[in-house]
Formats: sequence, structure tokens, C-alpha cells
Amino acid sequence: MIHSLFIINSTSDIILEKHWKRIISRSVCDYFFEAQNSVAKPEDIPPIITTPHHYLISVYRKGVFFVAVTMSEVPPLFVIEFLDRVVTTFHDYFNDCSESVLKDNYVVVYEILDEMLDNGFPLATESNVLKELIKPPNILRTIANTMTGGSNVSSILPSGQLSSVPWRRTGVKYTNNEAYFDVIEEVDAIIDKTGSTIFSEIQGYIDCCIKLSGMPDLTLSFMNPRLFDDVSFHPCVRFKRWEAERILSFIPPDGNFRLMSYHINTQNLVAIPLYINHNINFKQNKIDMTIGPKQTIGRTIENIVIEIPMPSVVLNCTLLQNQGKYTFDPIKKILTWDVGRIDIENKLPNIRGSFTVQSGQENHNFNLTINVKFTINQLAISGLKVNRLDMYGEKYKPFKGVKYITTGGTFQVRI
Repeated sequence: MIHSLFIINSTSDIILEKHWKRIISRSVCDYFFEAQNSVAKPEDIPPIITTPHHYLISVYRKGVFFVAVTMSEVPPLFVIEFLDRVVTTFHDYFNDCSESVLKDNYVVVYEILDEMLDNGFPLATESNVLKELIKPPNILRTIANTMTGGSNVSSILPSGQLSSVPWRRTGVKYTNNEAYFDVIEEVDAIIDKTGSTIFSEIQGYIDCCIKLSGMPDLTLSFMNPRLFDDVSFHPCVRFKRWEAERILSFIPPDGNFRLMSYHINTQNLVAIPLYINHNINFKQNKIDMTIGPKQTIGRTIENIVIEIPMPSVVLNCTLLQNQGKYTFDPIKKILTWDVGRIDIENKLPNIRGSFTVQSGQENHNFNLTINVKFTINQLAISGLKVNRLDMYGEKYKPFKGVKYITTGGTFQVRI
């Protein structure tokens, strides 16, 4: 399946390489470097590159390329999903997956890759199982390993590795049994200059933190499951029951995991909860922009960031804002305004000022795109609603004393 893995930074330096079946020369990466040098943005590199004797399949995360090398045709999405799982595991171990973090944890990175792939085929890809095999790094463990010559690898096979539920360890016990579910939704929309929504879609996730004793069996149902256009599940979900009844039935892993991700193609276009009044005049080299909330949502809008890719003729911006802070990147020509949250009691956020352009380009007109990012807590904007969550023990008897605490897009269960 996968013969080798190369981790490459944005300057075409190989920072780490791992081989499973046999060593493949670094020269195979020359084909990737050619593709890297021929595009303007890293995201434009083709995910699959064909060479005379190899296939290069890559993903780009946190400024780093993860390039898998195969010598025969394989399902490319299978390899991409594995590489994405590698990135997720590194992020879970180190709280980041940047070049500097990987370099600081070379030993643990190699230990993780050894366990995740066996002779080129995925073996242990669940973070909970891997943490039993390889202890997450900390200062005390690093000092002890340095002095004793030990390693983070456990000498005992995880209890759940050879069971029919490999994603969950056996013998789990908690004093307080709790389960937390977070519904996270991301809206991608295109709005014209009049404020009308042209296109919108929703990408959603359900993240869980399960702290339940024994081997619980859960079923989760929705009031409106027909909203989902496309879904992707954690391996613990019984897919046949979902197809038949639209009910999530699963034995959850212990700890944090992503239960499912889904996509919603909104036929009824989503109502965007804020508006922007802007006046960007290139004849007078002035900008005036105000942002405010619409009254239809009834929630506080936070973490508002506005990005405006300016034309290449713009040299600098001199602006004055009444809230947040702004920056202008003279190389990428991107104006960024970090607004923060909108407080209705105060004045609406406004930014105004002037910008300088190259001589001879003063009277040109340019069409600009304004990118707006924001978050709204405790809200599932698609209208997705949970119907009920049933929890059974090892003998498939319902747990007693279940309490539901529901707040918008988050619900919590205590026993």
C-alpha cells in the first residue's frame, strides 16, 4: 500500500522521512518539488502526482506537506484519509502540527508512525489506542527517558487492540459518568454587493467527549435527519442501521473523538447574521467600512475578522478604526481587520482612511472581494435538532438517571 512518507516544508526541505516496505530514494520528491515550484499557492499542488514508477499522494496542513509514496495504484482517497488521520494524531499529541513542533518531537513522531502503519497498511489509527501504546510527551517523561535510556512505547498491548471494538479499551471506570456532544457548523456563502446571498453551504461536525464506564452502547437520533446531503462517520458507527433508520448507533471510544461530519446543501439560502456597509474608492484612494449585526439571529457575533485582498498597485494603507486592530501585508497585499465581537450598546465597528498606490495607477477601478469570518456560540445555523440519546450498559439495559443539558448546538449528558 504505502511504501514511504516524506514530510516537506514550504521551502522544499525534507524534514522527516519514514519507510516501511523498503527505502525509496529522496530523488522521487523531485517530481513534487517541480509541482511545488510551478504553482503560486501551496493549495494548488495536485494531490496526486504520477511518476514513471511511483505515485505521490499528498495533503497540505499547517504549512507542511505530507507526501505518501506508493509503487502501485491504490484508492487515492484511502491514502488521503490516512494522511489526514496522521495529522490529527500529531495535533492530538502535540497540540500542533507545524514544522517546529515535529522537529522538537522527532522520536515520538517516528514511534507513532511505526504503530499507525504496519508493512504499509494502516494498523492503529485511533488516538485513544495509540496513547496506550505510546505515552504523550511531557517534561518529566522526557527527563526520565534521557537518564534511563527508556522510551515512550509501552511493553503491553492495549486491551482493546485485539477485541471486536479496537477503538475502545476495556475496563474503563469513572466515578462521574458524563458525555459531551458539540455540534459545530461552518457556513460558506457568497454575497453580492447589494447584500443578497448568491450561494451558501454548511459543513458540520459532531465532536464528542465520552467519559463512561464499561462498554456503553449509545443511540442518537435527530428530529430532521433529512437535512444531511453527505455524511462521514467514525468507524464505531453502525452504518447499516443509519441507512435503514437514520439513527446513529455506536459503542464510543473513550475520550475525545469526532463522531461524524456532514454537508448540507442549503436550498433555502442561509440568512447571514451581519451586514457590511463599505465604500472603497480607488479614484480618491479612500476606504470607509462599517459592520453591524442583523436582528434576526438574536445571538452575539464574535471573532469577526475581515480580509480584503487588495490590488497589486496598492503600496500601503493608513487607516483609523474605532474597534479592534488592522494590519496590511505589503507583500501579499492583504488588508486584515480583526474586529472581535460586536457590542450593540456601543457604536458599530468602523474603519476609514486612505491608501497609497503606484504612480500612474490612481484612476483605475478594481473589483474587490471582502472575506468575512465570524463565530456564533451555542447555535446550529442549519436548524439541526437532536431528538434523543439512549444509553445502554454492557447488558443492554438503559442507564438510569440520565439528565440532558442542552444549549443551542451543544448538549451534555450526565448519569
